[in-house]
Amino acid sequence: MRATAGDAVGIFCLVSVAAALEFKYHHAEELEAYLKGVHDAYSSFTHLHSIGRSVEGRDLWVLVLGRFPTRHKIGIPEFKYVANMHGDETVGREILLHLIDFLVTSYGHDPVITRLLNNTRIHIMPTMNPDGFEATKVPDCYYTRGRYNKNGEDLNRNFPDAFERNNASIQPETQAVMNWIKNETFVLSANLHGGALVASYTFDNGNSVTISSKGYSRSPDDDVFIHLAKTYSSNHASMYKGTGCDNRQSFPEGITNGYSWYQLEGGMQDYNYVWGQCFEITLELSCCKYPPADQLEKFWRDNKVALIEYIKQVHLGVKGQVTDGNGNPIPNAIVEAKGRPHVCPYRTNKHGEYFLLLLPGTYVINATVPGYKSILKTVEITDNTSNFSALKQDFSFSEVSIRSRAASCPKSPLYQQLRRASAAVKPTLHILVLMTVVLAIFK
Repeated sequence: MRATAGDAVGIFCLVSVAAALEFKYHHAEELEAYLKGVHDAYSSFTHLHSIGRSVEGRDLWVLVLGRFPTRHKIGIPEFKYVANMHGDETVGREILLHLIDFLVTSYGHDPVITRLLNNTRIHIMPTMNPDGFEATKVPDCYYTRGRYNKNGEDLNRNFPDAFERNNASIQPETQAVMNWIKNETFVLSANLHGGALVASYTFDNGNSVTISSKGYSRSPDDDVFIHLAKTYSSNHASMYKGTGCDNRQSFPEGITNGYSWYQLEGGMQDYNYVWGQCFEITLELSCCKYPPADQLEKFWRDNKVALIEYIKQVHLGVKGQVTDGNGNPIPNAIVEAKGRPHVCPYRTNKHGEYFLLLLPGTYVINATVPGYKSILKTVEITDNTSNFSALKQDFSFSEVSIRSRAASCPKSPLYQQLRRASAAVKPTLHILVLMTVVLAIFK
């Protein structure tokens, strides 16, 4: 078939966008222009939007990729990458641009990438702290004021904390991300940093309820977090070696529990897990925070496979819908795996959907609508990541006809309640305290 003039223009547009992305640092105007160019060239499976603005008024751009880029589609999980939260930690910012380039140019040509995008809605935020990046005038491997936002706040100490009250004033960038998390159904995420070479996982903070005698703050889904961290480190060119950046620091298999490394209050990964129902890990990608631009191509090569393999993990575990007797979705129903109670119970979204990341094995899934008898189902979960779909298990409350009720956990130190309770009585009161939280949600 003979190519038309329109085809020629379209092909030129696609080639020019790909060719325009060099291995260099892209400042605000260039980054925005590149993202807009990608969306214009691949508008059928991308969506570009700003989730808010920085202190200095710069847009917080997010490019969404997938078969249904503009909206959530029932059964398709939501994934996100966020980079440059600390403005002077720059590698993640650039490799996410190259990830975008790789995904859009591979879609329809590479069968794995095509299936990944057809079955996953992927959100990419190259910079959460554009003001800090622009403020970093002299690149440095160790520290600059560009780490902070324009108000001098560390954005990774700025979120509500589940263990102690965070008195920091919520910044515009932080609030934008909190709203974003609330408005989407994110299942899996990673936050890209620099200054070390390791995959760090929840919890970053802790108390007597979660901290072991070895200084490890364990979440109810610790096995899943270890798997997620190992997935990235084992597919990275060198992270899995665990050698760290100097002789004083080593990380077996290239992973670490956040609290075991150092205690952090108000971090984004713990916030995602507790209040966003989203499993997030922190990826430290470079020993030098702001390395020379001529090293960026190697950083992309080192991380390319790991970035893709990590996204696939959003299809771990089990997913489904909770409906009433008329087949209508039940929002805010609690769905959890037995033995894995979350301090803020995981609930269905407005479509009655739930997603639980679980490793292969046998689990009892408990669906609860307050005032009605719970439904328990035993499921056998296999590794379906290569099939790009978690196990599907629906729940139907035939006797229920229910309207949507707003439900959310208070942004307060929820684990303080558990600590006080466990200090006073037997640990079994943990479950009673969780029930109290659940009742408060639905009151």
